[in-house]
Amino acid sequence: MALPPPDPQFVLRGTSAAVHTLHFSCGGPEPDIPLLFSGSENGFIHVWNLKTHRVDTALDGHGRKSVYCVETVGGKDRLLSQGRDQRICLWDLAEGRTSVTDSVFTEHVGFCRCSLLKVAQGRWLMAMAARSLEEVQILELPSKTSVCTLKPEVGAKLGMPMCLKLWQLNCDSQPVLLAGYEDGSVVLWNVSMGKVLSQLICHQEPVMSLDFDAEKAKGISGSSEKVLSIWSLNEQQNLQVYKTHELVNAGISDITIRPDKKILATAGWDHRIRIFGWKKLKPLAVLDYHTATVHCVSFSDHSNPRERLLAAGSKDQRISVWSIYAQT
Repeated sequence: MALPPPDPQFVLRGTSAAVHTLHFSCGGPEPDIPLLFSGSENGFIHVWNLKTHRVDTALDGHGRKSVYCVETVGGKDRLLSQGRDQRICLWDLAEGRTSVTDSVFTEHVGFCRCSLLKVAQGRWLMAMAARSLEEVQILELPSKTSVCTLKPEVGAKLGMPMCLKLWQLNCDSQPVLLAGYEDGSVVLWNVSMGKVLSQLICHQEPVMSLDFDAEKAKGISGSSEKVLSIWSLNEQQNLQVYKTHELVNAGISDITIRPDKKILATAGWDHRIRIFGWKKLKPLAVLDYHTATVHCVSFSDHSNPRERLLAAGSKDQRISVWSIYAQT
């Protein structure tokens, strides 16, 4: 008989608004305090101490407009955040500072999260939805130099980019971008040449979220429908549908594959978090705690597998933190 799903290990309260994004920073050397960053609809970023389960710092840099992306940029003291004020901010949190050191004006009105890729020590590429509705802009950080603008061919009718994932196979290979669009397509772009390598229509509805496993050359995407689409990339750089999985209820806000590529989590409009095995997409657990849409899911980057956590943020203003399948 299957074991009943567990309860959260703990719940974080106090954001006073819907939680739209989460990011862990736990991989540092001991006795480093593991942190969880959350971005909320009221424009605040909260830095949660995972030892005390309390907020260490509250950052206010987006004019009370919803924050929907938070990432660390080379250590937990350098933070990047993106908000509905059309700004991407870089923060310096060292020695208790809470200052925005730089920002990029995106002029994009949607809620497409930017994507970061470390390309060298102290250098990152950042992909973000651009002012022109169908375009994606690639910048180099920290210089903010424009690398290229990815424009679909005339008449392609992809609609707005909805989700982005920059990646490269290894440090010598060319950076590439996977972008999910409003028309249900996933497109693979060569960033240095600014051209489409492959396009695949995965969904009937806009692609809400995607993640990609570069080692297995396999990715997964979700939309407002009842279908998860799993697709692969062959050696000719062509995307092809690998399989699909029918869900009980429609609507996926977020998908993330755990760093060890063993399991993945989805955030559902049906208030539930679903866990699947990544190899065969076998359903493993349904985590039923939240009372409203789950907007985001994130796995911790603990170096010790037994300490691994999963966090989920919801419209119900709570963050649930789970310890599941940590031994696999």
